[in-house]
Formats: sequence, structure tokens, C-alpha cells
Amino acid sequence: MNTHEPAALCVLTTDGIETNALTEAAEMVLRMQLNGQAVSVRCRPDTRLLTLLREYWHLVGAKPGCEVGRCGACMVWFNGAPANACLLMAYQLQGQSVRTIESLREDPASAPVKDALDACGGVQCGYCTAGMVVHLTWLHQQSPRPSFADAEAMMCGNLCRCTGYGGIRRAMRELFEDNRSATGATARTS
Repeated sequence: MNTHEPAALCVLTTDGIETNALTEAAEMVLRMQLNGQAVSVRCRPDTRLLTLLREYWHLVGAKPGCEVGRCGACMVWFNGAPANACLLMAYQLQGQSVRTIESLREDPASAPVKDALDACGGVQCGYCTAGMVVHLTWLHQQSPRPSFADAEAMMCGNLCRCTGYGGIRRAMRELFEDNRSATGATARTS
């Protein structure tokens, strides 16, 4: 028996949040989809997704950076759209779907993004790379695909600590230039 949470003192409410009468600390059993798999964990409702990913599920691709949603180092897909894992709390995740770089790196949809970043020198220390790949892959899958200028504006929340924006911007041009076809092939000009 866990001595920190005596069973006789815990009350489960109808919303799935459990209260411990000794500490008055609320806990919940979070059930969600993570990288296509059903997962559950017992945690406080105010536990950040970033903490859950790194400390409970040992998925360390999302990095702690600013922890206020400004740097993009912890970017994930939340219900299919980019979101900062540092801003999502456990109570917001109940029954929802999260996809991390650990899943996306195996997805063929991320290959053009990874290839462009590699070919254009868009990877330096690597701290921001996972967040960049997560966000750029989502943008690259949009239909219609955004222009370079629009993609650049949408990426303003992804910061590079090494000031490697030259390579990142070159990769984004490869991915989002207006003269690119839907498959990403470069239009040939003489």
C-alpha cells in the first residue's frame, strides 16, 4: 500500500479527480492517446504535458525552453495541430490526442522537412530541431500549402538558440516557395 495516499482517505469525484483528505491535493487519472497508443497516468490536474512526456513517459524529444509558450522547443501536435507542451495541463488532455517528435520522426510526412533542414544547414545544436520539425511538418501537410511568407510568419513562435535562422529559412524556402508543386518538387527554370 502506498503510504502517501491511504486508500481510505481518497474520494473519487464524478469528474475523475481524486482528493486526498490528508494533503487536500487533487489527483486525476489521465487517459489519452499518445503517439497513437492509449495511455493513462495518475497525476495532478495542473501537471504540464511537457512534464508528463519527459518524466512519466520518458519521451524527451520535446525540450524545456522558456516554459511560457514562446520558444517552440516543446512543440507537439495536440488533436492534430501544433501546440506548446509547456502550456497544456493534464486536465486539458483528458480523452485527447497528442503526437510527439518520437512518432513524427518515423512518419514519411516528416521526411521532406528533415531532408530540407539537413541539406540547407538548418540543424546546429539540435535543441530546437524537434519543435521545428513538428511545426514545419504540420505546415507542410496543409492544403493549400502556405507560401514561404505565411509559413515564416506562422513559425515565429519557434526560436533557435544558436541563431541558425539562415539555414532554417533556406529549408523553409525549399519547402514553401511559391514555385513548388504540391509534391515539393522544384519547378525548373532556365
